[in-house]
Amino acid sequence: MAVQDELHPSGPVTLANGWTIEVDRDVCIGAAPCTAMAPNTFGLDNEGKATVLSTANEDSTDTILNAARACPVSAIILKDKDGKRVFPE
Repeated sequence: MAVQDELHPSGPVTLANGWTIEVDRDVCIGAAPCTAMAPNTFGLDNEGKATVLSTANEDSTDTILNAARACPVSAIILKDKDGKRVFPE
């Protein structure tokens, strides 16, 4: 799968609904529940770190939020269209 932004594979990426997704690569441990829960949004790169895929707009915000909540180290940062942090709070 292709990442949303080749230069910044873990974001930040702004979705069509205005939400921003970013994976903190220093925190990510590659456990991958995000890839199982939101397979259109997250993938793992060759370093075992989560990336934001070019198909991210195909998953619902609820799906993406639940995937972020499933991350055991809270490496996924979500912000709404106004820049307010949705997760982690």
